[in-house]
Amino acid sequence: MLIGKKHFLTVGAMALAMAIAAPVSAQQKSVAVTAIVEHPALDAVRDGVQDALKQAGYEPGKNLKWQYQSAQGNNGTAAQIARKFVGDRPDAIVAIATPSAQAVVAATKDVPVVYSAVTDPVAAQLVSSMDASGTNVTGVSDLLALDKQVELIKKIVPNAKRVGIVYNPGEANSVVVVKKLQEILPKSGMSLVEAAAPRSVDVASAARSLIGKVDVIYTNTDNNVVSAYESLVKVGNDAKIPLIASDTDSVKRGGIAALGINYRDLGVQTGKVVVRILKGEKPGAIPSEVVSKLELYVNPGAAAKQGVTLSDAIIKSAAVVVK
Repeated sequence: MLIGKKHFLTVGAMALAMAIAAPVSAQQKSVAVTAIVEHPALDAVRDGVQDALKQAGYEPGKNLKWQYQSAQGNNGTAAQIARKFVGDRPDAIVAIATPSAQAVVAATKDVPVVYSAVTDPVAAQLVSSMDASGTNVTGVSDLLALDKQVELIKKIVPNAKRVGIVYNPGEANSVVVVKKLQEILPKSGMSLVEAAAPRSVDVASAARSLIGKVDVIYTNTDNNVVSAYESLVKVGNDAKIPLIASDTDSVKRGGIAALGINYRDLGVQTGKVVVRILKGEKPGAIPSEVVSKLELYVNPGAAAKQGVTLSDAIIKSAAVVVK
């Protein structure tokens, strides 16, 4: 059967168009992001990841499929999101905060997983060490050197003897911090007083239980506490209990001071790991990372409300002074 010249050209044009389109389709990548809850620090991580992807040329709607879901503080929902994302078979899943990371890692042994904002990924059983895991998991930890946190407490409240902490005993990273504080605080002549907040709605009552029992309250990056930080601030202001945080965003919300990381920078660092995976590296060949740069945030107004006066030296040494 003979093919007309016009028909031959049409078929040829279609084949050429398909050939041109094929590489573009091959470049399409998919990244699914989930967080245990929405609060300023975790939102900043998410946005930092997206920033890093854009800087590397991956843009939603162009050559990147981007999904984001929050578990709204519910571990059961985190598990459902993890199963859904694994079923979607993206090129990488970014799991922000320990509960979400644990849910995703439990749901897959082959889809690449990049955790972020996890204090102790080894204790959380995401990886066996901070070296290259040889599995489908890698990520970036927000682990802080607690000796520097204790030094900050002593600078802000020099006479403090009893340090209170409100935390979720069901969150692995918080349990790790509590255990380490129990070990190191006595070396500085202080002791730890604990108050459990299994849910974000429990934060206020847990904080009130510390009134009269502590000289200062320190908060780590516990997701229940950070998501309900204003309720903790109200107790601190009313009872004149100084609040020291490890999350710098908490200072903007009423804490006195924090020596912590910039969570948007953490997100950018996490995003760069994702980019490496999108370009073909295996997650198991990428060692876990830790953010080393710390910034001091102070809030003189909050200090006054909580019965503390910040020295000029502390204020001058701060990267950010919240007005």
